[in-house]
Amino acid sequence: MRRTTSTATSADMPATPASGWHTLRRVAPYLWPKDHPWVKRRVVAALVLLLMAKLVSVSTPWFYKLAVDNLSGTTSDKGMMLGLGAVGLVVAYGLARLGAVAFAELRDAVFVRVGQRAIRRLAIETFTHIHRLSLRYHITRKTGGLSRIIERGVKGVDFLLRFMLFSIGPLILELTMVAAIFAWFFGWQYAAVVIATIALYVWFTFKVTEWRVKLRREMNDQDTDANQKAIDSLLNFETVKYFNAELREAERYDGAMRQYESAAVRTGLSLSFLNAGQSFLITSGLVIVMAMSALGVRAGTLTVGDFVMVNAYMIQITMPLNFLGTVYREIRQALVDMGEMFGLLAQPAEVTDAPDARALEVTGGEITFTDVRFHYEAEREILKGISFRIAPGERLALVGTSGSGKSTIGRLLFRFYDIQGGAIRIDGQDIREVTQTSLHQAIGVVPQDTVLFNDTIRYNIAYGRAGATEAEIEAAARAARIHDFVMRLPQGYDTVVGERGLKLSGGEKQRVGIARTLLKNPPILILDEATSALDTQTERSIQESLRDMGQGRSVITIAHRLSTIADADQILVLDDGRVVEQGRHEQLLARRGRYARMWERQSAEEATEAATEPAEGEAA
Repeated sequence: MRRTTSTATSADMPATPASGWHTLRRVAPYLWPKDHPWVKRRVVAALVLLLMAKLVSVSTPWFYKLAVDNLSGTTSDKGMMLGLGAVGLVVAYGLARLGAVAFAELRDAVFVRVGQRAIRRLAIETFTHIHRLSLRYHITRKTGGLSRIIERGVKGVDFLLRFMLFSIGPLILELTMVAAIFAWFFGWQYAAVVIATIALYVWFTFKVTEWRVKLRREMNDQDTDANQKAIDSLLNFETVKYFNAELREAERYDGAMRQYESAAVRTGLSLSFLNAGQSFLITSGLVIVMAMSALGVRAGTLTVGDFVMVNAYMIQITMPLNFLGTVYREIRQALVDMGEMFGLLAQPAEVTDAPDARALEVTGGEITFTDVRFHYEAEREILKGISFRIAPGERLALVGTSGSGKSTIGRLLFRFYDIQGGAIRIDGQDIREVTQTSLHQAIGVVPQDTVLFNDTIRYNIAYGRAGATEAEIEAAARAARIHDFVMRLPQGYDTVVGERGLKLSGGEKQRVGIARTLLKNPPILILDEATSALDTQTERSIQESLRDMGQGRSVITIAHRLSTIADADQILVLDDGRVVEQGRHEQLLARRGRYARMWERQSAEEATEAATEPAEGEAA
């Protein structure tokens, strides 16, 4: 029975940003994890310290009032009860201010480990998930934009944890306390003015901020686009130089930055409008309650200390209210940024292990493709019922025109994608029924363009197997015939190869890639046009390393030059996703079919090239 898989893919479904409430629910477990009681203890301790800081903070203006009354000659029962004179009350006022700051700083010190742990856990979860997504997803995504989403999302988590927990909640608590104090000491009219002022302030802030979030989102989109264009251009530095396109790239980048500039200007203007409106509302409330208290002092119902206390409380709530505008804006933006990151985390992995998947056991390395059908897009089928068998230790070559499906076969064996029909087996085990980790461990790949990490040659070779010794690294380099070259370098194996290995030549990069795969020591090998991008002399040299590398392994060679695979155990000629010819080199030539015509054409081209090359020792 033919097995099929869904054609819907993660790449077909764009990441939808998570909603604000969904984002908060995703963050909550990092603040209150079930399996880490120390995190819970720190959160509780931080909240207790927060409450202490606010209690001390709202008591501070009261000491200020008592000191003013004492200095103005107005007696106070509360002041006498404390048994403090004017100087003592001033000292108490200073200690209260210091205590509020001390409790707040202690709270931050207790909570910082919780916040940083949450950020690290979320960052590694996102990073790991991105590596689980399919090759199709990464081909269709822009790396610059993807890195920006992760960067902003992680920063958003940091901001949300610190300010949502220690700014919004404490601000609400403090405003409630101040309103209650006003109602208790001065009457409900004062409390009504304070509540009305705060309500209007919050309403105005939220309304304008919602408008500003749309502007900020547009600004972020333009920022992402500009960043992606910059990274894309820098990664293609040589191409830009080849086509003398520096000015064109600068204009392209400037165009993106012009869009960002326009969005940033609108965002800045909206911020000025928000700040002006907030200042008008809070100042109006301050003037009203100050006028009311001034009338109370004139009427003799309030003391000068009461007047000062009203002013102190209004100033005290003005500062966090002004901060509320910034906090709310940033929280909304953090929710947007985190929503994009959690939307990315919600992307389903296209290729997943079966629930009962077991480790692949390679006993000989037999590979069979049985009526394999595959398409990247439903409208265009790439492989149309491919079947073949590679015996253990046998070398199979795939040839054919561009787009015939050669490289796709290698990617399907590695399970970058799942097939839509048929089966692929290694030693009788369907690769969809084994773990991806064990499958990838069993297969080594030498691609057409070996991409290296911007690190040392040692690191790049050692990437083939974690924990490899220095002797094993050097043995792999000798087998790939790169050791002598490395030893001639001033820094030897500590030589940094540059971005994508650009400090090395094509042949040198390929040899490092071969050494890396040799160190991995896989029983199955895929050579995906591993020498087609090299010159003839370098190719011949590397072909010897590849032949040695294939000894005792099952090898699939995807070839461009037919002369490199003439000694293969069997050759498959592909055309339009089908096997049109199959056999050994001599058999295929004798048939006088497609392979024979390809061989004759390439032989003629190589003869022409050889005739035009300068003789050995002759000046070029």
